[in-house]
Amino acid sequence: MADTASLYDLTVPSLAGQPVPMSTFAGKVTLCVNVASDCGYTPQYKGLQKLQETYGPRGFAVLGFPSNEFGAQEPGSAAQIQSFCETKFGVTFPMFEKLATQPGPSQSAVYEFLTAGGDVPDWNFCKYLVDKSGKVVAFYKSAVSPKDPALNSAIEAALAGG
Repeated sequence: MADTASLYDLTVPSLAGQPVPMSTFAGKVTLCVNVASDCGYTPQYKGLQKLQETYGPRGFAVLGFPSNEFGAQEPGSAAQIQSFCETKFGVTFPMFEKLATQPGPSQSAVYEFLTAGGDVPDWNFCKYLVDKSGKVVAFYKSAVSPKDPALNSAIEAALAGG
C-alpha cells in the first residue's frame, strides 16, 4: 500500500457493500471524514451536507467513513447508519463501509493512505482535504467545524487549483 500514489487509486466498499472505485472522484476535491452516529460531533453531519450542497456543483464531494473506534460511537449496522444519516441530517454525500482508521493490521487501505503523512485521527469527525489528483493537502481535527473559515478557504483554494 505504501506505493499508492493517490486516494483515487483505491476501491472501497460503499455502505451498501458495493465496491466503489475511488477513481470515481478523480478530478474532484474531496473531504474524507471518519463519522459516527453517537458522538458529540455528530451534528457536524449538517454542516458536511451543507459543504456538499455548496461546493458539490463545482467538483467537490464529502466522503463519509463510519468508524466505531472512538468511544464505540458507531455501533449500528450499515442500514441503521444509512437511515440515521438520511433521516436525521438529510445526508446525500457518499457513505462507505464501517472501517478502521488507526494504524495496525486492521487499518483500512483508505486510512493507511490518508495517515501516511502522520496525521492520524484521534476522535470521530477528523477531516482530510484531498486535492483533484488524490493527494492529502490538509488535515483538520474533530473540533474544526464544517463552517470553519479556514476549512472553507482551503476547499476554495483546492477547487481553484489544477
